[in-house]
Amino acid sequence: MLYSFRRCPYAIRARLALAVADLQPGTNLELREVNLKAKPPELLEVAAKATVPVLVLPGGAVLEDSLPVMHWALAQHDPQGWWQGRSAHEQASILGLINDNDGAFKYHLDRFKYPERFHRPGGDDPVAWREQHRGAALAILKAWNQRLEQGGWLLGHAPSLADWALLPFVRQLRLADAAGFDAASQLAAVQAWLARFLAGPELVAVQEPAWAPRSPWRSPRWLYHLALRQEWQAAHNQGVYRQSTRGLSLEEVGFIHLSKAHQVAATHQRFYADAADVLLLTIDPQRLEASGLRVQSEPAPSGLEAAGAGEHFPHLYGPLPLEAVLLAEPYRP
Repeated sequence: MLYSFRRCPYAIRARLALAVADLQPGTNLELREVNLKAKPPELLEVAAKATVPVLVLPGGAVLEDSLPVMHWALAQHDPQGWWQGRSAHEQASILGLINDNDGAFKYHLDRFKYPERFHRPGGDDPVAWREQHRGAALAILKAWNQRLEQGGWLLGHAPSLADWALLPFVRQLRLADAAGFDAASQLAAVQAWLARFLAGPELVAVQEPAWAPRSPWRSPRWLYHLALRQEWQAAHNQGVYRQSTRGLSLEEVGFIHLSKAHQVAATHQRFYADAADVLLLTIDPQRLEASGLRVQSEPAPSGLEAAGAGEHFPHLYGPLPLEAVLLAEPYRP
C-alpha cells in the first residue's frame, strides 16, 4: 500500500520504480493519494515522519523514504537493469549521484524555487540570493552534463536507478524557470535528457490516474459533507456553517447531513449531480467532539436517501465549526 502525492518528486521516483517492477494500483498495489495539508490518521500511525512516499508491505513492514521503496521494487523485478546486475563500481556511482542530488542539488533547488521559506542572511538582496542558488544548482547540472554526453544516460547508454531518481528533481528546477533552464549554456545533454523524460511514457503514466489521482484518498475515519461554494463562502463570513443539505438549512432539518467515505459518491449523484462549484468538506470527528457536538448514526429521512433504503448516515446535531473542516476542495466525481 503506497501513500503518495502527485507532485512530490520523491513520490514520483518511487512510483516510477514500482511501475517498472510491474506493480499496478488497483491490481497488486493500493495507492492512497495524500493531501499534505490534511494527512490521514492511517498515515500518521504507520510513519512517524508522515512524509510521502510511504510503502506498507505485506506483513506490516513500512518503508518511509523513496530510495528504500525503489530498492524494494527493483528487488522484486528489474526488467531494465536499473540496479540489479550492476557492478559494485556502477552501484557506487549510482548512490553517489543520488547523494549529490538529494543533498547539494536539492538544497539549492529549494532555495531557488521557494525562497520565501528560507531565512536569508541580513542584508542579502532577495533576487541576488535566489540567483545565487540557481547558479549553484546549474553548476551541479554541468557536471552531470559531462556524464550524459558520453551516452545519453548518467552511466552510459542505458538508464539506471540514478537517472530515474534524479530526473524528477531536475524537472522541478525547469518548472521553476523554464525559459532560463532552456537557455542555460553548456547543458545541451541535460536538456535533451530531461526533454526525453518529459515526453516519455514513464512520466506520463505515473502522473495520471490510477498512479496519481486528482483527488486525495478519503479516510474512513473522517466525515464528509458536500457544499455549494457560495454557501461555504457565506459560512466564512458568519464564522460557522449551517446548511444541512442542498436547499435545506440546519434550522429546517434539525441536523447537518454528513457522509462516510464510501457514501460520498452516491450522495453527490443523488443531490448535486447537476450543480456547479460543489466542494467536498473533509471533517475531523475528533474536533467535533472537542467542540461538544454530537454526531449520530441514523437512517436518512424519507426521500433523502442517497443510497439503499435503510442505510445509516452520520448526522451532526449543531452548526459545523469551521475549525473542524480539514479540507474544502472541489468535488470531482
